[in-house]
Amino acid sequence: MKKKIDNATGLTSFQKKVLKAVLAIPQGQTRSYAWVAEKAGSPGASRAVGQTLSKNPFAPEVPCHRVIASNGTIGGYSGGVAKKRRILKDEGVVFTI
Repeated sequence: MKKKIDNATGLTSFQKKVLKAVLAIPQGQTRSYAWVAEKAGSPGASRAVGQTLSKNPFAPEVPCHRVIASNGTIGGYSGGVAKKRRILKDEGVVFTI
């Protein structure tokens, strides 16, 4: 999948880094938009991470549903928050918020 991302046209280098960082999130776990931004080499670019993931051309292979807000809330999802919560629950993620 990393090679597919590298060869994708129409994506910036930042967007490619974001998608690769998300690939590193194991099933059943979540990471914050800030975590992804840091892994992509752009700390503080959480909103840009969200924008990139909202247009994820490789979903579900690149599991953008595993990215949540830093405060533990679900965050956004192009398929709807209820769907994101259901997918995460199916992966074993438990929300306390």
